[in-house]
Amino acid sequence: MNAGGTVRIGTLGAARITPGALVKPARSVGEAEVVAVAARDPDRAERFARKHKIPTVYATYDDVIAAPDIDAIYNPLPNGLHAEWTLKAIAAGKHVLCEKPFTSNAAEAEEVATAAESTGLVVMEAFHYRYHPLAQRMHDVVAGGELGRLERVETAMCIPLPLFRDIRYQYDLGGGATMDVGAYTVHQLRLLGGDDPEVVNAHARLQSPRVDRWMQADMRWPEGHTGRMTCSLWSSTPLKLSIRASGSRGELRVFNQTGPQFFSRFTVMQDGKKEREKFPRKPTYAYQLEAFTSAVLHGTPILTPPADSVENMRVIDAVYRAAGLPIRGEAVA
Repeated sequence: MNAGGTVRIGTLGAARITPGALVKPARSVGEAEVVAVAARDPDRAERFARKHKIPTVYATYDDVIAAPDIDAIYNPLPNGLHAEWTLKAIAAGKHVLCEKPFTSNAAEAEEVATAAESTGLVVMEAFHYRYHPLAQRMHDVVAGGELGRLERVETAMCIPLPLFRDIRYQYDLGGGATMDVGAYTVHQLRLLGGDDPEVVNAHARLQSPRVDRWMQADMRWPEGHTGRMTCSLWSSTPLKLSIRASGSRGELRVFNQTGPQFFSRFTVMQDGKKEREKFPRKPTYAYQLEAFTSAVLHGTPILTPPADSVENMRVIDAVYRAAGLPIRGEAVA
């Protein structure tokens, strides 16, 4: 760390998510500083740096990772490259904030988790929603018994992305709806329903032979409650962002659980009484960056460590298997 007690971050690539997820939040998070960028296209990196006032442009990702004055790496590369470059950053002694999904599959996630173990480095998956107070309250409503005995959890994240040449539709880069928005719906099922759900069945609608544009999967937990996740990048449901958890005493309903800074609705119905709750409009990404820098500088715990990422990828793999599709990163003929 530098003398000012800030975490100096270098970003790999000039991805569309980077300004909203990192650059803008860093302006309000005093312990974060975005100091470097590299991209496959040097001209794009230069333009990105000028636009966002990033002081240093490196020729390659390796150069960013090797730079002695960089403390942490932000990895927003295509899904299929997450494991490779996170592993390189760990080997270089850098903390890592890696975009979701953590890797292409569970085996890669386990490899990264093993590499990070005992290094003292903060390696964190960027499930930004999890660091917002709304997500914690969702968890507490269910885990605290406000709904009584949990019976069912349903999560949905459907968005319209009819840009079929986008990397999110490319199998070789770890594409598919379940890898993108589905990573959230799986994570939210686990947040409310618990780890180790069994994937009972899954059904996909395909954009290309191996790439899902829509996925729905049914889950069951050992305790007896059930769940369903629905996700899409292109379907007859152009926009749906919701959570519903029901129990023996009531029900939780949430609209826009992933981006509550824009708008959200949070309703708890308990024993016939309905209560609506409001939450700060502070961006999820600002909460996430605060958590990351605090973990690096002060050793505070994070909510999305590699062990959590491994569990999430295991469920995603199981969804693909149940749908009759190869897991991402798997060699296919």
